[in-house]
Amino acid sequence: MFERQKSGSVLCPSCGSLVGVNDESCYTCGRRRPGLFGFAALLRHTGEDMGFLWLTLFACGALFMLTLASSEEPFTSGQGIWNLLAPDGEVLLRFGGTGGWPVFARGRWWTVLSYAWLHGSAIHIVFNMMALRNLVPAVAHLYGPARTIIIYTAAAVGGAVLSSGMAYAPFLPSFLAGSRFTIGASGAVFGLVGALAYYGRRGGSRMIGEQAWGWIVSGLLMGLVMPRVDNWCHFGGLAAGYLAARFLDPLHPERGDHVIVAVLCLVASAASILASLLIDIPGLR
Repeated sequence: MFERQKSGSVLCPSCGSLVGVNDESCYTCGRRRPGLFGFAALLRHTGEDMGFLWLTLFACGALFMLTLASSEEPFTSGQGIWNLLAPDGEVLLRFGGTGGWPVFARGRWWTVLSYAWLHGSAIHIVFNMMALRNLVPAVAHLYGPARTIIIYTAAAVGGAVLSSGMAYAPFLPSFLAGSRFTIGASGAVFGLVGALAYYGRRGGSRMIGEQAWGWIVSGLLMGLVMPRVDNWCHFGGLAAGYLAARFLDPLHPERGDHVIVAVLCLVASAASILASLLIDIPGLR
């Protein structure tokens, strides 16, 4: 079951056509190496998202536990349910929190990738992981696993860039300014919803489009009433996810180069967390 398939046929991951496991390309859609070097059948056991959902849940959960373990008083670091099991802000900064202050004041530009894997409390990570549990399989079904990873990463970067830029925007009053420090996967979550909204428009699916826009409106309204929500990050993630989905075009099959870009996105995300931990922050003990 877990061995590499060396002969026979498999289904092309992009178009679903029957191809030889050792074929150079799919005769239907042109995808290179549709047999995935003999591992296509094995990867299909991970679901349509090729394990990306479980990777995200595990990585975010592991990092949350690590930040809690690295904090001095994680159980009493705040008041009320919103701060239950909240890691120290300095610990989150060291692990790769982003925002106007880390990016512009300390030059930690790579944190626009790392911040989306960190969370500030138990309820924060539970809400975001529940959203990903519903969204990742849906987006993977429509776009494919590799393009889902690309959309997720683009949305995370878009959310961080907009939030960090608006933190120092001179024309905005303080209550509308972006966050000088932000963490969490919610920008990427909004990006996935944006991809569904674009699919509803591009694919002509009124049901998917209406449901996606319903989630967008309710999510943005919730962000206005809940405390310490980075709404600029949500706006940026939504816009970046929508634009990435438009560029990737869900009506065309996923290609081999999408897989390469997706792997690079995951490697860059891991490298950003590692860089955050290894590079000192001036001014912190």
